[in-house]
Amino acid sequence: MRVVVTGAAGLLGNAVVRAAREREHDVCALDREALDVTDPGAVELRIRKEKPEVIVHCAAYTAVDGAEEEPDKAMRVNCDGTRNVALAAAQIGATVFNPSSDFVFDGRSERPYRPDDQPMPVNAYGVSKLAGEQVLALSGCDWAVVRTSWLYGSGGRDFVDVILDAQGNSRGMAIVDDQVGCPTWTGSLAPGIITLAEAGVRGTYHLCDGGSATWFQLASAVVEEASIDVELTPTTAQEWGAPAPRPPYSVLDCSESERILGHAMPEWRASLVTYLSETL
Repeated sequence: MRVVVTGAAGLLGNAVVRAAREREHDVCALDREALDVTDPGAVELRIRKEKPEVIVHCAAYTAVDGAEEEPDKAMRVNCDGTRNVALAAAQIGATVFNPSSDFVFDGRSERPYRPDDQPMPVNAYGVSKLAGEQVLALSGCDWAVVRTSWLYGSGGRDFVDVILDAQGNSRGMAIVDDQVGCPTWTGSLAPGIITLAEAGVRGTYHLCDGGSATWFQLASAVVEEASIDVELTPTTAQEWGAPAPRPPYSVLDCSESERILGHAMPEWRASLVTYLSETL
């Protein structure tokens, strides 16, 4: 399978490139310097040149708080960039796999969100990701949206890195304990996306590591598993006061994806242990 990966140097992109190559697919890895997805002409030319069967569109604006300050930039990348990739894909018959976010939901559900639940984002980042999903569906290309959540892994700074870097911080750290989601290692997610692509799925799917946690529980697990000296104190989202509101509950129902994969995703803490064992 000929695969193009946009945003190939990012947190998810580099993991997707690695997973696809491990499956012996023919991979073209395009980082931001190689392809600016907000440039429609450049996107069309490059996609025509590479002639992929599948495009895993990992290029994204991911700064949730930053999007509140520069929503137009988030929309240019997450919406306009996705449209550019999708239209180019439609011209050559390629399928676009677009990783999306749990933040398209408002967090008021009392059960894990299913792929067909009504999105209702509460911040600018979520609005931009939902807009990307919508333009993809209207583009005329074959497509699949794969929503995930709370990513960490090699290739970019993330929440786990923040906790690891706090080693020896005498002041300790306050961590939000009233938001619940699915911490997900890119090393779990990326092979799953490749499997879904190999299966030829279309439509909207959810894919995360198993179980759920608050940010405080995730941070506590990092401290324990990495054996670092950091004092953590639980706090509330209101007390923390981040620029962007977050959904208080954004656990995703991955049962349909797991049916296609043929196995359950690993529990989030097991994935964290594996990741830390490989990186520390």
